[in-house]
Amino acid sequence: MVRRLRFSGPKTSIICTPMTSLKTSIKTITYLSDTGCLEIQGASLAVTVNLNKIGFNFTTDQLFLLTALPSVSGALLRVPYSFMVPIFGGRRWTVFSTAILIIPCVWLGIAVQNPNTPFGIFIVIALLCGFAGANFASSMGNISFFFPKAKQGSALGINGGLGNLGVSVMQLVAPLVIFVPVFAFLGVNGVPQADGSVMSLANAAWIWVPLLAIATIAAWSGMNDIASSRASIDDQLPVLQRLHLWLLSLLYLATFGSFIGFSAGFAMLAKTQFPDVNILRLAFFGPFIGAIARSVGGAISDKFGGVRVTLINFIFMAIFSALLFLTLPGTGSGNFIAFYAVFMGLFLTAGLGSGSTFQMIAVIFRQITIYRVKMKGGSDEQAQKEAITETAAALGFISAIGAVGGFFIPQAFGMSLNMTGSPVGAMKVFLIFYIVCVLLTWLVYGRRKFSQK
Repeated sequence: MVRRLRFSGPKTSIICTPMTSLKTSIKTITYLSDTGCLEIQGASLAVTVNLNKIGFNFTTDQLFLLTALPSVSGALLRVPYSFMVPIFGGRRWTVFSTAILIIPCVWLGIAVQNPNTPFGIFIVIALLCGFAGANFASSMGNISFFFPKAKQGSALGINGGLGNLGVSVMQLVAPLVIFVPVFAFLGVNGVPQADGSVMSLANAAWIWVPLLAIATIAAWSGMNDIASSRASIDDQLPVLQRLHLWLLSLLYLATFGSFIGFSAGFAMLAKTQFPDVNILRLAFFGPFIGAIARSVGGAISDKFGGVRVTLINFIFMAIFSALLFLTLPGTGSGNFIAFYAVFMGLFLTAGLGSGSTFQMIAVIFRQITIYRVKMKGGSDEQAQKEAITETAAALGFISAIGAVGGFFIPQAFGMSLNMTGSPVGAMKVFLIFYIVCVLLTWLVYGRRKFSQK
């Protein structure tokens, strides 16, 4: 049966059939992806790297902490955020969660103009920037209501990829706008640099305020709340009792957690290892590769199976982690080109794995929920309804676990540098973790029916 629904995106209608075209899916998902607003979380990262250039005197540990904190609040808020869309509806929640991001943007722009601003203020602002990451969870949970199992990988991959692209966009735009007198009419004069340029870090935060305002208005005027996607918290909480939720969370932590963690810590790490290289001009490329790869990972998983793609991907993540040891400065000077190339490989596999792992989550949770309900004598309709609700809740909760990587990876780099003067200790932990994920993927999912698409 064909049903025409007003989708939760700006003035977009879709034909809801099992064969909804991927072209229509891409157009629809684009609007959902805009709610992720990961550019705001990226703004905090771009500003942090440059704070000491405009009069602040923060330690390396403090700077790594500021890059990690948005991921902490984002991860913690992803759980309640993922429950909000089914409770309040996509339109209402998108309007609120987008508008609230204006607060940290405005505050950050004000704080960087005074070099006497306490470190504690930046901690609070960094935590508020994490609200942007939580938005991503609600959009990913919302996606699962609208696409059949056969298109879950492509749908989630494209939505996630476009959302993740915000990190790359921010790291590309920030180095450009901070040297342009965009807000000179507001009294933002900037700080002169040694090369004669003038840096205005406030631009990196304030440039997003009008865009957020436009997005909020567009969401209010162009989105609808889909009644069929409504579910109470009580309907969603049972998913926390599923063993597969925790196993898949571990796998997603290794993929998306690596992507968001490397996005947060790569620029700072490169700056400590190769101080003579202007990494800000190159940092955006890693998140860009990862974001594009996430979309590809979802589509490939729909064709070949998420388990198979994820397993191979983890093997390559372990290989790239091992190769990274050969590029770091040790007794010699290191090799930046090799370091950069290997890290691009890590971004590629982290992004690809994020898409394939999410496809696994969607397919596996639908399978196990339908099987469980039918074993208890439930009808097909009841099984499908519970499968949709639990899958959406699982996607939101697992995305919260994965986002924790955005905190631990920069912190691991910072601790390793502080204790040994080298990030090698942190990379050893990451390598072991990826090897564990290879074994977990194969032993739990690779030898069972879950290996099928």
